[in-house]
Amino acid sequence: MMARIKIDTDRRIGTINPNIYGGFIEHLGRCIYGGIYEENSPLSDERGFRKDVLEAMKSLRLPNLRYPGGNFVSGYHWLDGVGPKDKRPRRKELAWGVIESNRFGTDEFIEYCRAVGTEPFLCVNLGTGTPEEAAAWVEYCNGTDDSYYANLRRANGHPEPHDVRFWGLGNEMGGFWQICAKNAEDYAKTAVEAAKMMRWVDPSIKLIAVGALSYANPPSWNLEVLEKLAGYADYIALHIYVGNSDYYNNVAAPLVAQKQIDLFNATITVALTDKKVPRTEIAMDEWNVWYRTFGSELEERYNIADALVVAGFLNVMHRNCATVTLANLAQMVNVLAPIVTNGRGMFLQTIYHPLKLYRDHCLDVVLDAFIDSPTYQSKIFGELTSTGEGTPLETVPYLDVSATTVENAARLVLAVINRHKDKAMKTEIDLSGYPPNSNGVVYEINGVAAEAENSFDEPDKVKTVEKPLRGVSSKFTYSFPAHSVTLIELTRI
Repeated sequence: MMARIKIDTDRRIGTINPNIYGGFIEHLGRCIYGGIYEENSPLSDERGFRKDVLEAMKSLRLPNLRYPGGNFVSGYHWLDGVGPKDKRPRRKELAWGVIESNRFGTDEFIEYCRAVGTEPFLCVNLGTGTPEEAAAWVEYCNGTDDSYYANLRRANGHPEPHDVRFWGLGNEMGGFWQICAKNAEDYAKTAVEAAKMMRWVDPSIKLIAVGALSYANPPSWNLEVLEKLAGYADYIALHIYVGNSDYYNNVAAPLVAQKQIDLFNATITVALTDKKVPRTEIAMDEWNVWYRTFGSELEERYNIADALVVAGFLNVMHRNCATVTLANLAQMVNVLAPIVTNGRGMFLQTIYHPLKLYRDHCLDVVLDAFIDSPTYQSKIFGELTSTGEGTPLETVPYLDVSATTVENAARLVLAVINRHKDKAMKTEIDLSGYPPNSNGVVYEINGVAAEAENSFDEPDKVKTVEKPLRGVSSKFTYSFPAHSVTLIELTRI
């Protein structure tokens, strides 16, 4: 059976918010220390920033970067990480069971964001922290008055405000593993007071509320939080990690993201039905493939299949662009990361390439693509699920597609994943009268096998390959290779 993709440039879903291509760094394992920051290393600059990592981060063109957690933040007091480095306290860090030196803190993070060319996104401590502490952090970062915390920032060598726009109201507070975990009612009470005080300091900030964790909280969490934080929270956070050692189960995992987005959208609608406030948007501010490593290191090694999962997540976000407007791949260096370092250098994991490819080449306007694809039956594994007990079989299309264009439809990009492990998928592409130039460009992420992965010894085993595409017309055929991510870039005559 030949697959079919049909595109009508008049059938538009909405516009992508570029903030979906964001990243995340946490004080966890070697993400910060030995990852982005390594003092006295010959590979670092005078600020302690790893130069090789910095260049790789810049190349991703991240629109925003979330920090400092993650579970870490629920025991973190930001004042420990400002001022002279040699005078900062060394703390026993309870989320991950290590000693935190605090040599990388708020001002270093802001400076790193400026060096990368990204917007800072800070998450406040609503575990052991207080609303007062959260508001003080906003004042330190954004204050312009002659006030204590704004003056403290100035005394620490930063006369101009940091202008941090995105602020998370805690992290995963409904999870039993979280320091000072709370039920929905108690979290909402604390978050409302924090939001009030933070906005009194700076009314312009955007706030992200903690959303339900499908492996810990029922949908009633979102209903409670959204009702209480209506008018305060601009976003509600959806955290999702997926993965499975079975190839076909693994590459089907982005379907879980779609189910969670549908559930979040339903609870947002119900919670805000009678409230005259703007609709709360969805922030997928932690998402990635994670199923191999657990503990305090979490240094996953990713293969081609995992790259397909990451591309699948991005396709899902594109198709849900009306409601998913902020997202952060978790994390960026060493820990569940696209970038891996050691004392001599670094390499890019397979999952780096779809994030960069989509950021560089996908366009603004999402089209409602029609796909007719052969399917297979698979178990759809959710967050940190590995056993599959009781998991029903579901129908999964081999081809997964997102199509994007620009406002005048002068350019068109098809992002296509072929989930089939062994077979190319011959596909008729029908552009419904769209008159393309006969020459296009193809970008392909693939490897010799679905298990292929990069390493220090073989850093380019998996990469993006650019190829010319000839003989394009309003209806043409293309064969998408097995276990591949392909972008087809076309222009109109």
